[in-house]
Amino acid sequence: MLAYTYVEPGRFALLDKPVPALKDPGDALVRVTLSSICTSDLHIKHGSVPRAVPGVTVGHEMVGVVEQVGSAVTAVRPGDRVAVNVETFCGHCFFCEHGWVNNCTDPDGGWALGCRIDGGQAEYVRVPHADQGLTPIPAGVTDRQALFVGDILATGFWAAKLADPGPEDTVLILGGGPTGLCTLSCVLLRGPRRVILCEADPLRRRFVRAHYPQVLVTAPEEAEAFVLAHTPHGGADRVIEAAGGAGSFTLAWRCARPNGVVTVAALYDEDQTLPLPRMYGKNLTFQTGGVDGCDCGEILSLIAEGKLDTTFLITHTFPLARAEEAYALFERRDDGVMKVALVP
Repeated sequence: MLAYTYVEPGRFALLDKPVPALKDPGDALVRVTLSSICTSDLHIKHGSVPRAVPGVTVGHEMVGVVEQVGSAVTAVRPGDRVAVNVETFCGHCFFCEHGWVNNCTDPDGGWALGCRIDGGQAEYVRVPHADQGLTPIPAGVTDRQALFVGDILATGFWAAKLADPGPEDTVLILGGGPTGLCTLSCVLLRGPRRVILCEADPLRRRFVRAHYPQVLVTAPEEAEAFVLAHTPHGGADRVIEAAGGAGSFTLAWRCARPNGVVTVAALYDEDQTLPLPRMYGKNLTFQTGGVDGCDCGEILSLIAEGKLDTTFLITHTFPLARAEEAYALFERRDDGVMKVALVP
């Protein structure tokens, strides 16, 4: 089968690999029907994910059809259409029982697919702990509607839940890329008083204005003054940092009001610094970490009910055989690209 593979830092390649076989009773084999490229894949390519294993098939955003299940799998069966979770989790360790599935203690726990074990930019993928990692797609929900459920929509849903804005709050979201817009969609479900989105790219700012006319939009160089002008207490009540760019972490805490909350959903290429002397007196609360992607069933229900739709983020579609071309476009941000879908 074709599989897009992390060969070494700086190089991916499309290789011919065997169809994966089940290894454990909790495994499932999924025939991938649609996958997508994520910025985290680029982090692997650039060598900024030390856990990534050379030789691994990349890709952790995917939907497909169950082809085979192990003897211990009960939640899905062959023929089921499923969304695949970005995280692998056992469901019964201390962290899983508390809903902190990103820190599952199983050897395959956390972000494994497309990083430490073969992922889904391929024709087939083996999914460990399939009862937790696969969510049946409701009838009437298309592959394109469900494509982001297991990763960036799960991230946006988690970030919105963690930040927990109320009806009187102003929320600032940093980043108008796919993760930022999935976060924005999930924040809007919670009905805050005002939402401001900050994005450096003027084309993406235009994209946000076109799809979210109720949201205020600003650029990073204007953000502090803009937020002050649109908030009554010296900054945003809740800030969600989904950009992960140079200076975006600093901008996040500077734009928060005193006693505000800063939720970091971004993945950085470099260490970030807490300049505590300059922060002293703001009394900020920081929430950080990887997504706990255990809300996929609820997200799919919202999609089925027509309350959540991110299909407009798919701006380009390529066959898997043209993955190298698709990656080049995505990495350069050419042609107004937002998300690229890959069809095996």
